[in-house]
Amino acid sequence: MEPSTAPDGGAPGSDEFDWLTLDADETVVWADTPHEMSLVPAFIVGIPLSLLLVGIPILVGAYLSHRNMNYVVTTTALYRKTGILSRNVQRIEFDKVQDTSYRQSFFGSYFGYGTVDVSTAGGTGVELSFTNVADPQSLQRRINERIRTDRDGDEDRDKAAVLDDILAELRAIRTAVEGDDGGAGTPAVDPAEDRDA
Repeated sequence: MEPSTAPDGGAPGSDEFDWLTLDADETVVWADTPHEMSLVPAFIVGIPLSLLLVGIPILVGAYLSHRNMNYVVTTTALYRKTGILSRNVQRIEFDKVQDTSYRQSFFGSYFGYGTVDVSTAGGTGVELSFTNVADPQSLQRRINERIRTDRDGDEDRDKAAVLDDILAELRAIRTAVEGDDGGAGTPAVDPAEDRDA
């Protein structure tokens, strides 16, 4: 399956994302399911064993697991949905992501799929894995770009907040100084005029 992207910010095929609850300002930027060729190893093992009836559960389990797994990247978080009879949705926000990596098996390298692992700050190892996704290197790059964008935005907001605090403090000092003089006496001097003098 080709990864779905939503350039207009809407969820691609929103019927297939009935399990996804987004925040008001959150939009889907990438969505996918495991690569179809990731079923090849299960077929290689399961088909010969199905002659002994042992392979049938392997084949059915691999297929159902494949069909019921979804991955979504939004503007603020990563999601993974698993479960055949039940539903398990895992969410990790970008500001908690510490590290990402990807890996490919022999079949994954040959057929173009792999696993992207995500570790979080304060976590114990890998917290979330996008298993058997197409082009895992591209997905890792996309996630890292979203993390950088999120962190750069936080830094800009922090700088703006510090500047706002400094400006408020300077206004308070100015008000206090002018209040002590009662507004009379020395005229207010523009700092720019003072530098030119």
